Amino acid sequence: MKNLFSNIKGDAFGGITAGIVALPLALAFGVSSGLGPAAGLYGAIFISFFAALFGGTSTQISGPTAPMTAVSMVVIAGIIAANDGDVTKALPAILIVFLLAGLFQIGLGILGLGKYIRYIPYPVVSGFMTAIGVIILLTQVLPSLGYYPKEDVEFVTQFKAQAEEVILENILKEEAGQGILVLENFKETISRAELITPDTINKEAQTLAAKEASGALGAIKAFPRALQNINWIELLLALGTIVIIYGFKKITTKVPSTLVALIVVSGIAVAFNIDYRTIQEIPGVIPSIKWEIFTGFSLGNITPYIFSALTLALLGAIDSLLTSVVADNMTKTKHKPNKELVGQGIGNSIAALFGGIPGAGATIRTVVNINAGGKTKLSGMIAGIMLLIIMLGLGPVASKIPAAVLAGILITVGIGVMDYKGLKAIPYLPKDLKLGPLKLSSEVLIMVIVLLLSTFWNLVYAVGIGMVIASLMFMKKIGDLTAERSDVKSLKEEAWSDEKGFPVNLKEEVFIKHIKGPLFFGSTSDFQALSLQIPVTAKTVIMRLGRMQYMDQSGLYAMEDMLQDLKKKNIEVLFVNLLKQPRYMMERIDIIPDFIPTEHIFKSFDECTNWVKQNVKDTI
Repeated sequence: MKNLFSNIKGDAFGGITAGIVALPLALAFGVSSGLGPAAGLYGAIFISFFAALFGGTSTQISGPTAPMTAVSMVVIAGIIAANDGDVTKALPAILIVFLLAGLFQIGLGILGLGKYIRYIPYPVVSGFMTAIGVIILLTQVLPSLGYYPKEDVEFVTQFKAQAEEVILENILKEEAGQGILVLENFKETISRAELITPDTINKEAQTLAAKEASGALGAIKAFPRALQNINWIELLLALGTIVIIYGFKKITTKVPSTLVALIVVSGIAVAFNIDYRTIQEIPGVIPSIKWEIFTGFSLGNITPYIFSALTLALLGAIDSLLTSVVADNMTKTKHKPNKELVGQGIGNSIAALFGGIPGAGATIRTVVNINAGGKTKLSGMIAGIMLLIIMLGLGPVASKIPAAVLAGILITVGIGVMDYKGLKAIPYLPKDLKLGPLKLSSEVLIMVIVLLLSTFWNLVYAVGIGMVIASLMFMKKIGDLTAERSDVKSLKEEAWSDEKGFPVNLKEEVFIKHIKGPLFFGSTSDFQALSLQIPVTAKTVIMRLGRMQYMDQSGLYAMEDMLQDLKKKNIEVLFVNLLKQPRYMMERIDIIPDFIPTEHIFKSFDECTNWVKQNVKDTI
């Protein structure tokens, strides 16, 4: 506790400054997620406070971030769609997924897996971060133009026939579940169908229209209609926000330009009584625990999203630990990665209980905190308290913020989050992959695949696919490099110094093979050709294995096949200086002693030579 209060003045100023910087982003990320600005604020408050209290990075400021919000947005949209577009109905399942993500992070920290996060390949991270930027840009174009698909009557009308089908299908499913769906009698179905009102059909059609225009691909499809229905006031508010964010940075960076844009543009909109769309209402009260998480719990509802929860956990871990490294470099300290994961997990779990969206360590807010004087965990806790005070005191005022202002803020976030370093390197990366007549860089290919799949298909699966491709390419590269250094190829053998005294008269009958380097999947094809190298006159093969330090399962079975082939030809095999790991592997599947009896395994070449002199006869 003494250490916690060792820098009260600096931590207070750092925490207050970071909290103010976090405010517009928390509101924007909440709106972007689909749960509203309050969910963004709740996430920022609880994650900032508890991740700082229990985490392993003294100056870290945590809260909703662009990558976490982008994945959350996909999860939220999927669960809402599965619940007939009803956010209230979907909320328990959504928050359970967020709670699971937090618990997974705690598990990662307890298991000590924090140090392994750094092994995620850069092209996967680069492609993913750029995709996050593209997704945010595309999805915020429509609200910045003042276009909302659910309010486009002509667009919604296109989905009314489909809406009727969905409603009828739901009635039939409900009746089937209740056991009252009988083919001979559809009276109950007809009576229920008669209760359907035009408003019910219209509401379902609005849900289908919103779903059609959701995500990056949906936004591209809806863009022509948005251009035909531009709300010029909303567009001017969004453009004004963007101009101030970039323009004010040139004047000074001491005051956060996003906050200046939020206050100035919102102030102008309110002062001139402009007819604009506001964000959802922010309650000016302390949030309460969402007990429906537990009362509405259903394993079937969340099972399809367990992988999504794990992805959120891993993404949050990567995001947080990268920020921790930045903080270390600035403060010349050393963070505790596993403790940081536990802290982030606790923060995300508590935020989920109160209806907040998940988050992670936020680089910009952490840098602001350090520059403003923050040095201990107290700074992150003060940032959370600051946001709580703002929400309680200014909730009704904040509810008047124009939605277009937050869309403008998010557009600048989308532009800023892209990995320009990775994009600039594309022309200079070595083209180490050949696909037909094309020569490509494997790293660029991975980055592009992750970028496209993340943007237009599924963020969660894209990362998994990128990891698999990167791992396979890495294994191939390492295999090729190791195979180049390993001499298990069917090349002409050169005698080693201790072989000069080998009986000259037995050189036709005995073939000596040197294996230098590991026998693994990358070198098995060369090793399998060994039997072709053996002269027809040879009746004994000496395999010198003192430099074969390692053998994997592929190498093990290649060895077994080769020995089986030699046994059929009645060629006897002798091992010299067989090392511990390869011997263990061969004993597991009985190569030793079935193919190679223990008396045919020699510790030195001299011992082997003595055996050869006594047991091999000169027949040529």
